[in-house]
Amino acid sequence: NNQRMAYKKNALSSNHMQQLNSIGFIWDHPEHGWNAYFDQLCINNQRMAYKKNALSSNHMQPFKAQNGHCNVSQLDERNKSLGEWVMNQRASYKKNALNSYRIQQLNSN
Repeated sequence: NNQRMAYKKNALSSNHMQQLNSIGFIWDHPEHGWNAYFDQLCINNQRMAYKKNALSSNHMQPFKAQNGHCNVSQLDERNKSLGEWVMNQRASYKKNALNSYRIQQLNSN
C-alpha cells in the first residue's frame, strides 16, 4: 500500500517504478480485479494476443468461448465468483454506475 500511495502522489522515482513494474507489481487492485474477471468471461481482441499463450498453457478458456454466451449462473459451482461478478456488473449498469469504458468493453464481446 505504501508503494501505491507514493505512486498516486507522484513520489516514486522512475527507477523504483521500473523495478516494481519488472516484478509485475499491481498498481490498481480494483482495475486489476475487474480485468481478471473480464478475462474469465471473454477476452477482448486487444488483449487476446497477449493472453493467448497463458490460456493455452493453463488449458483454460474464457466462459463465453466454452459456452457460447455470457449468462453465468451464480449457482454453477465452477463459476460461482464469475457469476456474482456478472450479476454485479448488470446491477451497476442498471444503476448507471458502470463507466462508459467498461460498458463498451462488455458490449464489444
